[in-house]
Amino acid sequence: MDSANSDLAEARPASSRTPLSSTADNGLKIVIVGGFGVGKTTMVRSVSDIRPLNTEETMTLASRDVDDLRAVPQKSATTVAFDFGRISLDERTVLYLFGAPGQERFWFLWDRLFSGTLGAVVLVDTRRLADSWYAIDRLEHHGTPFIVARNDFGGPPHSAQQLREALDLDPHIPLIDCDARSRSSSKKVLIALVEHLQALVGTPETA
Repeated sequence: MDSANSDLAEARPASSRTPLSSTADNGLKIVIVGGFGVGKTTMVRSVSDIRPLNTEETMTLASRDVDDLRAVPQKSATTVAFDFGRISLDERTVLYLFGAPGQERFWFLWDRLFSGTLGAVVLVDTRRLADSWYAIDRLEHHGTPFIVARNDFGGPPHSAQQLREALDLDPHIPLIDCDARSRSSSKKVLIALVEHLQALVGTPETA
């Protein structure tokens, strides 16, 4: 299977985009973070009810001297600010999606994107797990709840326990598999995050 990056996102025509329901009154800000080329833009594109706003720019020869493209040699564009999309989970609940840039030189934008965020998805490529450490560290620093989604790049299999140990994840943090190119798969990721947030709210504080 080819790498599930933004160059392979499944596109839907503008006519199939869903308008925001007049009954929607529960808006949640969600951030999708992760390393360079793990599929953040792809996930926003595949699942958004509206035509996503993105700040992708064509990668130049100069950027190839800065960004490590060894794991994503076919990548031709990159996010330089953020991606934005929207998805309605039901008649009342709307998720506003922000995809963060993955390159280290744009990480200074992350703290601003985290402002007002109720939860996050950490998208990981199992071939480059170390690229996810910074995202997890910043989310823990901000106290932002998150789940981890393993994007399907067709690499060598790893058990859930191996991934948890490699990422040093707490047992309560959900770890799920996904294909960021698939709308249904990406939607399941977001539903899992919402369910995780609801579980945290419903969990009584220990004395």
